[in-house]
Amino acid sequence: MTSHLIVSDLDGTLLDAGHDLAPATVATLRALVGQGHHLAFASGRHFRDMLAFRDRLGVPVHLISTNGAYLHDPDNGLLMARHLEPRIARQLIALERYATTRLNLYREQDWLIDAEAPELLALHAHTGFGYRVAEPHEFDGEGVGKVLYIGEPQRLAGLEATVRERHGEQLHVTYSTANSLEIMAGGVNKGTALAALLERLGLGRERCLAFGDNLNDTEMLALAGEAHVMANAHPELPGRVPRARRIGHHADGAVAARLCERFGV
Repeated sequence: MTSHLIVSDLDGTLLDAGHDLAPATVATLRALVGQGHHLAFASGRHFRDMLAFRDRLGVPVHLISTNGAYLHDPDNGLLMARHLEPRIARQLIALERYATTRLNLYREQDWLIDAEAPELLALHAHTGFGYRVAEPHEFDGEGVGKVLYIGEPQRLAGLEATVRERHGEQLHVTYSTANSLEIMAGGVNKGTALAALLERLGLGRERCLAFGDNLNDTEMLALAGEAHVMANAHPELPGRVPRARRIGHHADGAVAARLCERFGV
């Protein structure tokens, strides 16, 4: 059988309503690796926040994390890292924002935040990885893969407009959810990381299946030979990747169902 690369977003795509891997999904992915296929997870999450899902599978999985800023192999080896220019990162850190908008920095080994946010700890509790409230001197802009603002969508829209006006193509600006404005260096996204992984594996894009649900999946889906958009996807996503196949809801295990259909698992 010809091997393929199967790459999937996590939240809202591969994970169920409880932000976990359903047993049927675990069984399906293990069976696909048994057939000789390659797996990759691609997420806005931090690399260390994704390890619990890979370890649960117990099979090799490449990890595209921080929206493509980092690419790790199945043995945690760092294959690629692309950081924001420190000068620009410091400008993003210094942007005026509402008191309820949380500033987050994703670096290679840690996740920094400007103040406590218990709701975020609860969301990530099952992975064993969470933020650390940073000391002022740690907001120096060095080694930052992503600047993340979390807050009310109407507040984030103002920040987004300011960032785009000041920095333009120097940055890649997207959303993972309506309340998460994510900013990476220009050209950093899940699609560019996926292209690097396909080259490393010696596979053409026609042998790649991708699954996603939000705007930060756009470039990844556009690159893949077989693109899939979830029924629960952001309303703008299907229009951005019009050739993508629409499948079911993430809470119903639609990714696993499609893979079983496609590969006869």
